Amino acid sequence: MADDARRSRRGGGRAARQAARSEASTEAQAYLTRTMTPFEVVSEEGLATIEETADTILAEVGVDFRDYPSALALLADAGAEVDGERVRFPRGLCRQVIGASAPSTYVQHGRNPERNVQVGGDATVLVPAYGSPFVHDLDEGRRYATIEDFRNFVKMAYLHPGLHHSGGTIVEPVDIPVSKRHLDMVYSHLKYSDKPFMGSVTAAERAQDSIDLAAFVFGDDFVAQNTVMTSLINASSPMAWDATMLGAAETYARSNQATMISPFILAGAMAPVTVAGVAAQTLAEAMAGITFVQLVNPGAPVVFGSFASSMSMQTGAPTFGTPEPALVLYTVAALARRLGVPFRSGGNLCASKVPDAQAASESMATFIPALMAGVNFMLHSAGWLEGGLAMGYEKFVIDADQCSLAATFVNGVDLSENGLALDAIREVGPGQHFLGTGHTLANFETAFARSEVANNDSYEQWAEDGSLDAAQRANGLWKKMLADYEAPPLDEAADEAMLDFIARRKEVIPDEFG
Repeated sequence: MADDARRSRRGGGRAARQAARSEASTEAQAYLTRTMTPFEVVSEEGLATIEETADTILAEVGVDFRDYPSALALLADAGAEVDGERVRFPRGLCRQVIGASAPSTYVQHGRNPERNVQVGGDATVLVPAYGSPFVHDLDEGRRYATIEDFRNFVKMAYLHPGLHHSGGTIVEPVDIPVSKRHLDMVYSHLKYSDKPFMGSVTAAERAQDSIDLAAFVFGDDFVAQNTVMTSLINASSPMAWDATMLGAAETYARSNQATMISPFILAGAMAPVTVAGVAAQTLAEAMAGITFVQLVNPGAPVVFGSFASSMSMQTGAPTFGTPEPALVLYTVAALARRLGVPFRSGGNLCASKVPDAQAASESMATFIPALMAGVNFMLHSAGWLEGGLAMGYEKFVIDADQCSLAATFVNGVDLSENGLALDAIREVGPGQHFLGTGHTLANFETAFARSEVANNDSYEQWAEDGSLDAAQRANGLWKKMLADYEAPPLDEAADEAMLDFIARRKEVIPDEFG
């Protein structure tokens, strides 16, 4: 009986702690507001040298705008030199166009106004991983992703206070044709979450479908006057933009929706192997793309994106958590601030295939630099495995837990009277303890950020509870999240209108799986 009573008290204690955490989570902010100055690794003189190198790339090497004649005409009218599909920009032209109209910050609206996020300035928005064709969990291992997986991750991102955004193509639902799956994905974001989301970019018409679906929920006038999507536009590095991305970027820009203009670089393959070389090429590619967007619609919100990883020179495989990409991240973040636009980068990145020690160490080696560099839109904040090929259920929970802890870190040091705690120090004096002081009692519930995943019990208690490692604990947590999920309210007429639109679009779109 005594053992039963002790177990009951322990269970009650755990339940109370979980309830307290759940209550605290409702007070989570819509995005992080950093109090610390971004960490710099390159001097002002060094950054100016990189900028000059980027201007040289733009003026002498140029950037290809492929299979998109209207972009070539637009850039030529602005003063660029067009030779076939190669565009060369006179020194200072891109910076002039961007500086004249690109906003330094903007608000992306969620269908719940309390979820609106600021992109830019001192704000950091944490966003799930993106684009994985596979999923992984401890029960079934690695398998192709389905629309059910997509919906699961949207629900988990909605529920978790550590994430501020619903994301975009969280996984590729391979059970739906490529030509139609964007409709189901955008609908899932709007149906199962009320946080902001990303639209489709795989074709201009799919971007328009995303805008049209959003209008059923937000209203035509609201979408015309406000940003309700921030969508990812990747360069075909090195130094090229293709028609697919340009078409999607133009579609969003004309509707005043935000685009993340993001060079996608594997150093050694799509850029030089050196940090400064990668940074200069990234800046050149991004400025060319942002210039195009601003010429399409001056003032359209843009984000300077960067995704740069290193590679194994022995195998050619991408690597993560190494020093060089962190140095690129710090450098390019500073260049974005100097350009005067918001900055995007990752994330909790790793090459590990499972949520193990490699996954944790590599993830923190990218997540902490991204926080310290002052990233505004942190894509791939939760779930990334296998170099982005897989989205992990357990990894998602572990990463999102770290995102929650980051909210305390970026608040910095409290220097108020309560933070300095001088009265408590006077009260206790030398050689005593602080456990019973009024200051400790007043602060104990909020004194330290608490992890949902980490286990701090004694060895004996941990063993009695099943000897679970972090991944096994996360396995139970994501299952409970989905079991407890309740959809946010959605106007029934808007839901029916979206479903009708999707049905009509699917009737005229042929099935394509390639």
